[in-house]
Amino acid sequence: MSWLFTSESVSEGHPDKVADQISDALLDEFLRQDLDSRVAVETMVTTGLVIVAGEVTTNGYVDVQQTVRETIANIGYTKSTYQFESNSCGVLSAIHEQSPDIHQGVIRALPEEQGAGDQGMMFGYACRETDSYMPISIDLSHKLLQGLAEIRREGQLMTYLRPDAKSQVTIEYNDDRSLKRIHTIVISTQHDEGPSAANNCEQIRKDVINILIPRVIKTVNGQMSELLKLFLQELTGNVGQPAAILHVNPTGKFVIGGPHGDSGVTGRKIVVDTYGGKAPHGGGAFSGKDPSKVDRSASYATRHIAKNLVAAGVADEVLVQVSYAIGVAEPVSVFVDTFGSCKVTKGSQPGANKLTDSEIAEKIKELFDLRPYYIIERLGLKNPIYKPTASYGHFGREPYKKLVTMGGNNCSPAYEKEVEYFTWEKLDYVDRVKQAFGIA
Repeated sequence: MSWLFTSESVSEGHPDKVADQISDALLDEFLRQDLDSRVAVETMVTTGLVIVAGEVTTNGYVDVQQTVRETIANIGYTKSTYQFESNSCGVLSAIHEQSPDIHQGVIRALPEEQGAGDQGMMFGYACRETDSYMPISIDLSHKLLQGLAEIRREGQLMTYLRPDAKSQVTIEYNDDRSLKRIHTIVISTQHDEGPSAANNCEQIRKDVINILIPRVIKTVNGQMSELLKLFLQELTGNVGQPAAILHVNPTGKFVIGGPHGDSGVTGRKIVVDTYGGKAPHGGGAFSGKDPSKVDRSASYATRHIAKNLVAAGVADEVLVQVSYAIGVAEPVSVFVDTFGSCKVTKGSQPGANKLTDSEIAEKIKELFDLRPYYIIERLGLKNPIYKPTASYGHFGREPYKKLVTMGGNNCSPAYEKEVEYFTWEKLDYVDRVKQAFGIA
């Protein structure tokens, strides 16, 4: 029998994601001025109000009000009718200095002996379902909302759209874990009030079918493209009996949304941020935390490892767990699960046994130094690269480079620096992995 699996995503205008983006925008500003900033910032948003709180140690100065308001405006909350608007909302700051108890556990005389900023376990995952090595359910959920946001920003089609939205994708699998079809898509999008087409749920549904999904199809390839095309065919009844299910604004109306419709808090969408439930989560949120916090940096490192192992052909599916004790540099443990998909044998003779997951874990420890300092250096994490991660997922994104203005305060004169985003998505260890595992 086949089986179903579901993942969801939320848009940049979702209240929890608004909070995440504000936290990461503040983090980027602190890092832009002082790369050694220690930051742990939380944000709460509600009707007409933003509250930021947390611990920061830095030599830089950040205009919290300006950064918060610019972030809200960039998301699209620029109208008073939303009852949460960039120019008029209140902004309260309760940021203070980092605890010296934590500070003494992280800072060491030798930088490479930097301790972990907290205890805990972190997970990284990769599989062959998509070109991005992500589960298709979460990858497609993100892409549907990215497409919806692009349409909203262009302002030519679906002109009733507002910033808040959610998506959900259910995938049907065969017994052998291979992809069969897209079973259900759910789209809920905030829209304008008034006697417009937006009040007609059927019109929004037609626009999703005729505008949104075809646009997403043009931006993807491989299995995702084929499954989306099949979904549209099934939906319109062109292949046998209609089998696909599409729910659009199932409540019938979604005018009140964003922070006015629901309060938002940093770190409440950790499954959306990672693998859509297809892999475990250690529980630690990412946004607002500098890379000394292994909740963030080690999660990026384990994704980097898992993706390079799958791309190199070690296995079709890889889960990596790492754990730390606060103030200690070396990981407490490294765990690997390939779900029985390992491709590498212990020898070249016919019938040779495949490597065990524990043997793969030992090779990972030889290939990748998982002490916090080396993770940060290897992935270039001490840069202002975090705000783009705070919506549409931290994983499965394309790496890119950009010139950023650094400094410009009492810490240092302003200068330009090229920084790289989503470095943990690079396949720069594939050759080293192949050599270590004896893959031709």
